[in-house]
This record gives sequence, C-alpha cells and structure tokens, in this order.
Amino acid sequence: MQRVGVFICWCGTNISNTVNIDEVMTAVENMPGVAYSKDYQYMCSEIGQNLVKDTIKEHNLNRIVVASCSPRMHESTFRKAAEAAGLNPYLLEIANIREHCSWVHKDKEAATQKAISLTRAAVAKAILNDELIPGEVGVERRALVIGGGIAGIQTALDIADAGYEVDLVEKTPSIGGKMAQLDKTFPTLDCSACILTPKMVDASMSSKINLYTYSEVEEVSGFVGNFEVAIRQKARSVDMEKCTGCGICLAKCPIKTALSEFEEGLSNRPAIYTPFPQAVPNVPVIDRETCMKFRTGRCGVCEKVCPTKAVDYDQKDQILNKKYGAIIVTTGYDLIDLDYFGEYQYMDHPDVITGLEFERLVNAAGPTGGKLIRPSDKKKPKKVVFIQCVGSRDKSDRGKSYCSKICCMYTAKHAMLLKDKYPDSEAYVFYIDVRTAGKGFEEFQRRAVENYGVNYIKGMVGKIFPTNNKLQVNGVDSLSGEILQIDADMVVLAAATKAKPEADDVARMLSISTDSDSFFSEAHPKLRPVETHCAGIYLAGACQGPKDIPETVAQASAAAVKAIGVLSKSKLVNNPCVSEVDKSICSGCLACADMCPYEAISEKIVEEKANGKIVGRRVAEVNETLCQGCGGCTVTCRPGAIDLKGFSNKQILAEVDAICR
Repeated sequence: MQRVGVFICWCGTNISNTVNIDEVMTAVENMPGVAYSKDYQYMCSEIGQNLVKDTIKEHNLNRIVVASCSPRMHESTFRKAAEAAGLNPYLLEIANIREHCSWVHKDKEAATQKAISLTRAAVAKAILNDELIPGEVGVERRALVIGGGIAGIQTALDIADAGYEVDLVEKTPSIGGKMAQLDKTFPTLDCSACILTPKMVDASMSSKINLYTYSEVEEVSGFVGNFEVAIRQKARSVDMEKCTGCGICLAKCPIKTALSEFEEGLSNRPAIYTPFPQAVPNVPVIDRETCMKFRTGRCGVCEKVCPTKAVDYDQKDQILNKKYGAIIVTTGYDLIDLDYFGEYQYMDHPDVITGLEFERLVNAAGPTGGKLIRPSDKKKPKKVVFIQCVGSRDKSDRGKSYCSKICCMYTAKHAMLLKDKYPDSEAYVFYIDVRTAGKGFEEFQRRAVENYGVNYIKGMVGKIFPTNNKLQVNGVDSLSGEILQIDADMVVLAAATKAKPEADDVARMLSISTDSDSFFSEAHPKLRPVETHCAGIYLAGACQGPKDIPETVAQASAAAVKAIGVLSKSKLVNNPCVSEVDKSICSGCLACADMCPYEAISEKIVEEKANGKIVGRRVAEVNETLCQGCGGCTVTCRPGAIDLKGFSNKQILAEVDAICR
C-alpha cells in the first residue's frame, strides 16, 4: 500500500498571496493515498528539507509530493532530500503551483482550485511511480573545442591546465578569431594582439592541446562521456612538419590579387598565404581557387623556391575519427550583411566602412601600416561620423531585434583612436541609447565625451549622399529636433553582430537548439548559462549571444569547468527516465527511430519460434545512454509499444483523471 506525503510550500508570499494554502491543505487530506500532509513557508530551505526527511522516516512514507515551484528549480533538491531519508529519489513528484498558479492568476479562488487539481494529479502519478535505478557509462577523458577564437583558446587552456587533453578545431588557417583583427580593446585601450598572442602561443606550445586549424567538424554521434567525432582536416598543400614559416613562398608568389579575409578585403594577399604575421600555426596555406598551379597546371613557383620542400600540391583532405568526453562550442559571430542598408551607401562608396574595417585601418599591422586614411583617395579624414545600431534593435526583416551589446563601447573606442591620431579632427556619434553595462565601461564612454570632445548626437541617420568628394550625412538630433547635415570625410557603421551562417547546421549535427536568431540556446538563462540541453555539450562566447571580450573569457572558463566536471569522473550516471520498448507488440516500423532527435533508437533483430522454426523479427531498441527522455517516440509509436519510464501512459492518464474530477 502506498503512503504518500504531501508538502505544500508558501514560497514566502510568492504562492501564499494568490493560493489559499489552508484550503489546499484541507483538500489534500482527503485525497486517496495521502498519509501525511504539511505546509511550510520555505520548503526548499534547510529546515524545510529536514522536515521532509524526518517525516519520511517518522511516518513511513513511500511516496512524496512537493507542491512548490517549477521542478526545473528544485526537483533535484527534493530528490536528494528523499534519497537522504532512504527513499528512491524517483518516487518524488513536484506539483508546480507557483509558475502554473500564483504567477499566472489574479483570481485567488481560481488559483487555489487549480493548485488543488495539480496537487491531486501529482499524488495520482506518485502512487504509480516505480523505483528507477540510473545506469553507468565510462568517460573518454578528452575534450573537443569547436572554434579557435579567444573563447576557444581560453577554454582549451583551462582544460589543459587541469591535466586533460584538448583538441581545438578551427576552420580558418590560424587560431585567434575576431579578437586577432582588433587594434585596441576597451575599456583599457591595451593592444589586442599583445594580450591575445601570448595565449595563442601558449595553446600551440601546450603538450595537452592539439591544434587542428583549417579543419571542420563533419559528424558527431554518441553521448556524454563518449562522443564520436569526424574531423575533416583540409589540405593546406603545405606540409606542416617541414615548413619553417620563412615566408619565401609568400614573397615569390606571382598571384597577389585575392582579397585578404583577415584585412576585411581592404588589401590583397597572395595565393599562398598566412592570414596575419602572428598566425598560429605560422604555416601558409594555398588558396586553390586562386592558385595558378591548381587552375591551369602552370606556375609552381612556391614549390621551386621552398628550401624545405614543404609545398605538396597532391596533399588530400584527411578525415580524423576521434572520441571525446565533452564538447565545447565556441564558434563566434559574424557581422550582418549591409547590402540591405542602401541609405548608408556602404556598398557604393569606399569611405563608408564597418567598425571592423576601421580596426584594420588603425592597426599598425594593417593594410595602411596604422595610418588612418580614406580608402578612396588615401587622404587624412578631418571629419568622421560614427553611426551606431546599424541593424541592431531593428525589428524589420533586414536587421536584428536585439542589442549587439559591444557597439556602444567600440564606437567610443574608435572615436578616441581617431582623436589620438588626429587631435584636430572632428568625431560625431549618432546613437539611439548609450548602453555601457560593464566594469569601467561608463567611465570609458564618458572619457570620449569629456576628455576627447567627441560629439554625441541622440538620433538616427536617414540618408547619406556622396557629394563633392564628401559624404553628406543627413540626420536628426531628437533631443533638440534639429535637422542636421554633416559633410563627413568618412563614415563608420557599427554593424550588428549575428550568429555564424553555419550555426543551424552545427546545431543539427550536435542535437542542440538555437533561438530565433540562430544563436545557440543555453539550458537555463540563469542557472545553466553555459550548458545545453544535450548533456556533455557546452557553450562559450558570442555563439550563444552578443558578448564583449571580458564576458567571453569568463564564460569560456565557466564552460571549461563544466567540461572538467565530466572529464574528472571515471563513470557517469545516466538519467533513468528513458524510453523502453515492449518487444512483444513492437511492429518494427521504426517510426520512433526516424523522429528521435538524439538517434537513440535503432533496429534490432530478435529471434522467435514460428511454425516450429526460428525466425528473425525486426524491433526497435533504445540506447538508454543516448536517450534524453523527451517522450517523442511514445506518441509516434502506433501500436503503443514504447513507454517512458517515470512518465508512462498509465501515469499520464492517472493525472488526467485526477484533474478532471
């Protein structure tokens, strides 16, 4: 006979202000199977948990229902309390009477009745609960980091420092990411390369970190602790073991017409190239689409001049199959396409540039040697207009509805760099709002105004007209209502950040989710900000949403800690709430396998005796380690052969019956 204990939480006044606790308690006392009931102001507190534990022992309870807040918040808390009292933790049920009742109702009577119904349903399900025992699985003590920007580098270094091997996969020829393109970083204005390059070198020198640059992850299968990954290592056409990075091949290459990706197309590069001087690894790659040898079969100059014979035109892509215990995604971000912002003349006039192009123009290692000059005529700009929120906070189809977070700060930085180089120049910043939420950020932005004399104009630019070798910027000062016309020499656009174009494909490959803007979704925005819903896969950096460098580095270290938590274990415990197949009625249609997002269901042949013969019959089989307990297969199964442990059809129907009473 089941003896159910029901505990009602007030949640301070969160629940008790809208739900009549006394009325719920009276109703609970008359529910079938309830042997004990108790209410308390803070059930999740240490006193509340001890109350649950002591009552289980004192009243010999074998099922527990806690009517409180969302199970996402405290289900694990009360499971631990039940287990500490000697009760199987999966004999506990949570009735969510905060989010489902008190937080969504103003009518106290309606909220109270709903709380009673939800508690009655939880009691009905608890009576049918069975003891569940988690399984165990071994762990491959190696991590994979996808993306070699500052987030990926920091994550890899932290995991390596803990003593575990890390493979860092980057699709471009060098690690470094967007941070390598920056000149200075806010709010300290220290050199970006000066603080990034040592970390890049540390990653390349670490005995625990394997760099796979010019490589991409092609396939991922398996589960937490045992991911199986196929990595395509693209042919560089240069032997990394032989190359010394002398640079002779770059200097002698006759084809220098390709636009440099690292320089944002502001200069050309040869067909054989390293992205930038501090590249790691410092080994060139041949762009086969540009190289004359690959296009026509002629040339071969780089092979002839290479002193170590490192150039290899016959090199092929390689597929590396590896196993990992944890995966961290750090794929970064891109800037939005400005083709649809014709009013700013970005596609039509060379002196309208993005913030990232500005970074390259002021960088000493950039295409102009650090001289800030107009791309059109190579002259010094005397008047520069900076336009913020280009595509950010834009609800139209061409833009993004969110704030890109970094633009206010890097625009202030750019204006200060302009004034540092040319003190007699004029800087104008058009803005919607100035958002500077970070340590030292507000002071940094105020310095641009008060110390450097940058003119901030609250308003948006309507149109830019090229005229008389100038850019006529037409805007409105919304504070004064004045219509402005500024004849600028250069315009810098703070373009919105966006998720990488391949983000959706990566999400499907990893079985993780994305939000409406294709940024990867975290498991919980407050309590699990670097985890995904797929166990063992973590997020760091701007692939999860717009972030500055300090926040990115902090999140990278947080993701590393989560991964180390997995790698440090010899075995992992599985979630026992997984699907199971009744093979006696399974038809073998495998519709469940087709819909399973975790690829946890496969075909199995069972032998049966029919007409005196042993024959094989196809049935579905669930890999309990891969199964995440989503329950999708149970509704797909036409003969009803699949049930979910802990959420069986019988239990769900019992809840429905209880609610309908």
